[in-house]
Amino acid sequence: MGYWGYFVVGRSEQPLAELRALSGAAGMTLHETAEGGWQVWEYPNAPGGGASDVGNMNDLAQETGAPALFGYVMDSDCVVVEAAAPESGAWSTCLARDAMAGYLGGNEDGLAVDDFFLEPRDAVERALAWAAESGRDASEERLLDVLSSDANPSAEMLFFRFLDRLGVIPM
Repeated sequence: MGYWGYFVVGRSEQPLAELRALSGAAGMTLHETAEGGWQVWEYPNAPGGGASDVGNMNDLAQETGAPALFGYVMDSDCVVVEAAAPESGAWSTCLARDAMAGYLGGNEDGLAVDDFFLEPRDAVERALAWAAESGRDASEERLLDVLSSDANPSAEMLFFRFLDRLGVIPM
């Protein structure tokens, strides 16, 4: 059984777990910090999702005045990425699209991955704007590579590779 849970990424001088936007996520633990006040917090939950309230990345971006990003890892197979920034707005995509398709395959509406998430090329455009608003340089080619990759060896590693490509948390 793989990992289920959130990684919350933001920039603040105070711990993200103390912010109003994340007040419903009691039990978050600091996973990593990086230059410029960037923080990654972890909020695991039960396999299959379960009920949890990690908060809202739009509220987090507004409260910190900086871009924010949530990565929801599903059984170490794939990641739902939700991002927001005060100026460039909100967007979502996923990592390990083929694995995500397997999770969505049984939906009764017949909707596919592209019906829920930005396709990789569109996600690259939004990710570049997000990175620029973060004061980071990102490469279109390197972002496209990670957005088109499988989760090998795990979705968690793919997510942190994505953060590295955004210039936020170096690997």
